[in-house]
Amino acid sequence: MIVRSLSEISGTERETSAETWSSRRLLLKGDGMGFSMHDTIIHAGTTTEMHYQNHLEAVYCIEGKGSLKNLDSDQTYVIEAGTMYALSGNEHHILKAEDQMRMVCVFNPPVVGPETHDENGVYPLME
Repeated sequence: MIVRSLSEISGTERETSAETWSSRRLLLKGDGMGFSMHDTIIHAGTTTEMHYQNHLEAVYCIEGKGSLKNLDSDQTYVIEAGTMYALSGNEHHILKAEDQMRMVCVFNPPVVGPETHDENGVYPLME
């Protein structure tokens, strides 16, 4: 059984940040669950382009408001507390945060820990 609190991982190697976000990684590949789970903050007023070519991701917004634009279909969705989206087809997308957004994110395959987006918005596949 794994029991872990956000307070015990904040500020450790399980917290990874970039200019527009901070990800506290509650479960990682090394935990052996077959997926990773992150508590992620998207900073207010930011725009992040992402394209997870190596991972599937599901995201549940628990705080804040923004928009998600699917660059593959040109559709835009309102994302706010209580909204879930799943990138089931590795969609290239842009997330714009009107307010600070707090998201619970699940990745398959799981991330190892230090991953951040490359110049194309992709997380590398790490072992």
